[in-house]
Amino acid sequence: MKAIQVGLLGIGTVGSGTFNVLQRNQEEIKRRAGRGIEITMVADLDTARAQAAVGAGVQVVADARAVIANPHIDIVIELIGGYGIAKQLVLEAIEAGKHVVTANKALLAVHGTEIFAAAHRKGVMVAFEAAVAGGIPIIKALREGLTANRIQWLAGIINGTTNFILSEMRDKGLDFNVVLKEAQRLGYAEADPTFDIEGVDAAHKVTLMSAIAFGIPVQFDKAYVEGITQLGAQDIKYAEQLGYRIKLLGIAKRRTGDATTVTHKGTPDGIELRVHPSLVPAKRLIANVEGAMNAVMVHGDAVGTTLYYGKGAGSEPTASAVIADLVDITRLHTADAAQRVPHLAFQPDAMSDLRVLPMSEVVTSYYLRLSVSDQPGVLAKVTGILADLGISIDAVLQREADEVGGEGATSTDLIILTHDTVEGTMNQALTQMQMLPTVLAPIVRIRKEELA
Repeated sequence: MKAIQVGLLGIGTVGSGTFNVLQRNQEEIKRRAGRGIEITMVADLDTARAQAAVGAGVQVVADARAVIANPHIDIVIELIGGYGIAKQLVLEAIEAGKHVVTANKALLAVHGTEIFAAAHRKGVMVAFEAAVAGGIPIIKALREGLTANRIQWLAGIINGTTNFILSEMRDKGLDFNVVLKEAQRLGYAEADPTFDIEGVDAAHKVTLMSAIAFGIPVQFDKAYVEGITQLGAQDIKYAEQLGYRIKLLGIAKRRTGDATTVTHKGTPDGIELRVHPSLVPAKRLIANVEGAMNAVMVHGDAVGTTLYYGKGAGSEPTASAVIADLVDITRLHTADAAQRVPHLAFQPDAMSDLRVLPMSEVVTSYYLRLSVSDQPGVLAKVTGILADLGISIDAVLQREADEVGGEGATSTDLIILTHDTVEGTMNQALTQMQMLPTVLAPIVRIRKEELA
């Protein structure tokens, strides 16, 4: 059978990795796919560099639309990135009847609903395994491997840059800004690391996973996003003393009043969709994911809790996911469109309207660090505020003043771990505690996830 022909838009790190792995493992891939898969056309503004990367046997052009217009191209791989021209090219490829493979999580998280609807109308596939967690096949696991399950929650370390920074802060006791500079020097962080350190990249990814897990539309604009820039070395140290590690987690959780889910009394149904630093018990496997590695936990009602671990970025790990999508499309290229796996796992006419909850309605537990005057009665006033609002305390750690500020210090750190409560209630408690004259600095609040 004639090889399926692929056009590649953008041959940077992932594009060159995809071309090289496809060439190297060509025979193995053909045995799996049932026919050959060949990248026969590449579009890149730097045509000389692109031609050097792919050799003389591949046509290289500067205009991506020339690839889309080529009637012999069956699949278009979009590796340009961003929301602008990439969106136009993906929609044009779909309109031209081409299947699309993309690693562009930002594009799909923001415009996925429009793109998937267009693909459904044209009867083509949009595959995006490489958009989340690099080489880890988490999209396939959620969309196919766990299809028998009612997914209850998922939580993931899905940004390698921030996980590297947090690992270094914990291992070396350094503050965030020091470690960020080192991460940039080593190439783990971009010159402008905003999307990573502010949690936006992780939010793009967890938005896509939430849609597949719960059968809801992609709703990036409703995700709560908080990065790691405000974390201090002392909080990582205190967390360790209490048996926890701090990780930036992307979390999606189903909250319903049925018997399969334990919910906080009086809270409404909905989906929690959030990214923020979290205390995770050190005994959890995911708490021990270090450096630039990624991991995702998924809890289903039938299978229980599963863990997916591996490299979340890099040329060939991401290429592995891109090629897996190419193989899937090749196998299903001639299949009836109605018999293919839906883009977001659920049939388009069976999507749920379960709402994404605002952060004020989220239920979780908390780590609080208060810098307080070293005098009697401080703890009683703080715990009294929590008790009045119905917030139950799990643990308290009060440091001696000289341990925190040295000999003669007049202030100390008070660490409180709470049980589950509604975020809006905790916000009220923080406002009241911050007004106490014995609270000397802004209170640090980090959410805590047991992931049990």
